[in-house]
Amino acid sequence: MKFGTKLMIAFTVMLALAYGVGGSVLISASTGSSLNQLQDVAAGSHRLILFTLSAVSEATQANRQGGADEELVDALTRLDAQGGHNWLALRLSDSSGIIYVSREPGVFVSNLAVIDNAERTFFSDDLTGNVSSEQFAMITLRNEEGAYFLQIAGQLEFGTRTLFLESIYDLSPIFLSRQYQQTIYRQLFIVLIVLGAALSWVLSHWMTKPLRRLSRVTRTIASGDLSCRAAMNGRDEIGILAADFNNMTEKLENNINEMKDTMRRQEEFMGGFAHELKTPLTSIIGYADLLRGHSLSETDKQDAANYIFMEGRRLEVLSLKLLDLIVLKKRDFTFVPIRIAKIAEDVTKLCKPILQKNDITLRYECDEGVCMIEPDLFMSLIINLIDNARKAIDGGGDIYISATTSEGMCALKVTDNGRGIPEDELNKIKDAFYRVDKSRARSQGGVGLGLALCNEIAALHGGEMVFESELGKGTTVSIKLKAE
Repeated sequence: MKFGTKLMIAFTVMLALAYGVGGSVLISASTGSSLNQLQDVAAGSHRLILFTLSAVSEATQANRQGGADEELVDALTRLDAQGGHNWLALRLSDSSGIIYVSREPGVFVSNLAVIDNAERTFFSDDLTGNVSSEQFAMITLRNEEGAYFLQIAGQLEFGTRTLFLESIYDLSPIFLSRQYQQTIYRQLFIVLIVLGAALSWVLSHWMTKPLRRLSRVTRTIASGDLSCRAAMNGRDEIGILAADFNNMTEKLENNINEMKDTMRRQEEFMGGFAHELKTPLTSIIGYADLLRGHSLSETDKQDAANYIFMEGRRLEVLSLKLLDLIVLKKRDFTFVPIRIAKIAEDVTKLCKPILQKNDITLRYECDEGVCMIEPDLFMSLIINLIDNARKAIDGGGDIYISATTSEGMCALKVTDNGRGIPEDELNKIKDAFYRVDKSRARSQGGVGLGLALCNEIAALHGGEMVFESELGKGTTVSIKLKAE
């Protein structure tokens, strides 16, 4: 069952319960109020009759006249014959039998013993004289035709005798009114429930509309369109859900794009590495086959051997750098406190011979600050930066290494006065196998792995390489590390 249908059913049930209970309470209250009013009027009429009979009884006893019962019957006859009263019938009796009964005697309970055994309401009587100072009883009756009557019974003292007066009042109009109200109520109940169900369906359809839109967006995203977003209308719970869903989708899209970009870079990496392997291997196989199958002069043999040796060394360096990239992902190296000046001194001694062949001067100026580094990797980092600087210098130049330590940070810079790097290339030069000048880099033995390796080593030490370059003036590479 759909959520909208559940909402419609819930609204309809709540409306039915509210209207049903409310309507029943109102009808019951109205009927009860009418009954109470009629009972009060009937009780007043009955008291008036008792009072009248009591007055007749007192007058009869004072005059000591005979035929006292006839005086009472005559009084009741005159009262019953007068218009404007609200009773249906009267009956006067004593212990020996009925003294007087008006019309419709069949509605009376046969005697007071029945009243005594029935459920009744007692009223205290505060009238004076011989009217009962005890109580009189009230009972609701229903005949075979379904009509309702109210019977009131009271007693009075007549000399040494106890007389009982009973009066009947018609309750049918009240119960007919209740029946009519119930009929109208049931008809109105059906109409309201139907209208309420229709309104509930409209409201549930409107309330669940954002959820249906969100469901369509979810299916669109599941089909592969990650750019789809849910519409955010309002600041209610559904609007917040749509906003959270959009944030989740955006992060998912970014992660998938990053994965695609990583896969693309891996494909480029493998393609570039395979390309770098193809050329030297082809040359090595060709020169080896030449040495094996042809008679060459000593000079040609020496040249072929030197070429095989140089290409083999280049493959060795390439495989070692690739291995470093894989190992660096483990992040389990041991860091020790070392002066940057000591690293710069060792690197200068190592690189000085090859730089002198290219008429390049290498200088360094470092303070005595100490940093937590991994010596071999950090030396490899500086050597790679120096080697890249050497390749960028044509016809002699200068490379300058500087390191300063302050406020818990160590700043290392490698500066050259070479060709420089175009501005649009600065954000790509740290990618594996990327080369600014591919033809020149290949002729100088470069494969584009140096700066990628340097970036990994700098990240391993909690730093980042920053390039500043100007065409024709040179490049400065800055790295900031944490001091000891």
